[in-house]
Amino acid sequence: MYKLIIVLLIGLIFEAIGVVFLNRGLHQIGEVSQINIPEVARIILKGACNVNVLLGVFFEAVFFGTILYLMSQAQVSFVWPMTSLGFVFTTLAAWLILHEQVVPLRWVGVLLIVVGAGLITWTEKTNPSNSSSDTPPQIETNVLDRN
Repeated sequence: MYKLIIVLLIGLIFEAIGVVFLNRGLHQIGEVSQINIPEVARIILKGACNVNVLLGVFFEAVFFGTILYLMSQAQVSFVWPMTSLGFVFTTLAAWLILHEQVVPLRWVGVLLIVVGAGLITWTEKTNPSNSSSDTPPQIETNVLDRN
């Protein structure tokens, strides 16, 4: 399980880095003045040529790859809620790198996320049915064959 948590933490760091790059790139592109096809095309073209947007997409893709790996190795009910720690890393990155102001109530919310992730980790650790050799349950496809 520790290996999975390390992979998750690495993935979440990549996600936070990706969000920082995307934020910088989108600020460089500028605001959307109106919602219409030419304006959306302009934003897409500018984004496709913006180094920060491209780096952000790359880091988000790496994060997605780690999630795919984790979901192939562990239960979704463990992996997916743990991705909420991404909010913690992203808030820290926004505060430290982007110098955003984070109000105390938002830090309380971040703390609650950490507590929730800790509870999920604890339940995974104390669940005796979890092992690396677990196979997913077989789903019965034909209800009429029960006779």
